[in-house]
Amino acid sequence: MQWAVATYDTAFGYVSAHGAPLLDLLDPQPDERIIDLGCGTGTMTVEIAARGAEVLGIDESVEMVNAARSEHPHLSFAVGDAHGFTTGDRYDAVFSNSALHWMSRDPSAVISRVHANLRPGGRFVAEMGGAGNCAELIAAVQTAWRVFGLPEPELPWYFPTPAEYAARLEEGGFVIRLMEYADRPTRLAECPDGAADWVRLFAPELIAEVPPEIAGPLLDRVNELAAPALRRESGWMADYVRLRFAAVRKPGGDELVQPPAPQASPTPPPPAPQPQPAPHVPSAPQS
Repeated sequence: MQWAVATYDTAFGYVSAHGAPLLDLLDPQPDERIIDLGCGTGTMTVEIAARGAEVLGIDESVEMVNAARSEHPHLSFAVGDAHGFTTGDRYDAVFSNSALHWMSRDPSAVISRVHANLRPGGRFVAEMGGAGNCAELIAAVQTAWRVFGLPEPELPWYFPTPAEYAARLEEGGFVIRLMEYADRPTRLAECPDGAADWVRLFAPELIAEVPPEIAGPLLDRVNELAAPALRRESGWMADYVRLRFAAVRKPGGDELVQPPAPQASPTPPPPAPQPQPAPHVPSAPQS
């Protein structure tokens, strides 16, 4: 997934705004060592650090990590794929806000890597899209693609039920302390073209596969299909459903951990943004 960094920060600040209760659930303590997994441009990484923790932000996007380093040079960030990252050390907690549903290739592998990088008793605190997330938006996209005779779009997200994700966590060596599942309708304040803008921002790869001459009419059709459920007098809404959880790594359980990815020699963060190789993530001193 290639993000437009400036658009992500300006148009979707609600991702960070809704992260405050999740940060309270994490309850970072002074001198704890915490990973912000899927840190984006580092907005929540900064909030964790402000509570006194040492924090390492990890994101698969080189562009996001470069922006985070530029905006927050006093913090540590690294490029890493959540399906295979290794830090060479154990952390007190792993935090993730609105990112796990993008890590769809193998969700159990992500949980395994979190487990491997936590100390026994370490916390895994996260929020992601749950089953039913964006159901109206997705239905509008799928229907519009069929109307135009296009192949079924391959969607990039993983939206599990609470039971499904709880089972993955337990199989991955975690004890669940909290799991919440709730609707969160969210106004798309920065999407003047409604559902079409949402597709452009969150699923640009779908449009990239469409013949250019039909992209505009196709997105117009997405708007027509989504409008009855999602357009209000006050503006367009997104039908978000969120899954929030807190889990603790069980003592022992190293037999559950996949072999770590090969490690490269750690290097200090550069003074200016520089692409970093994945999958190795150096130890901490993290939209």
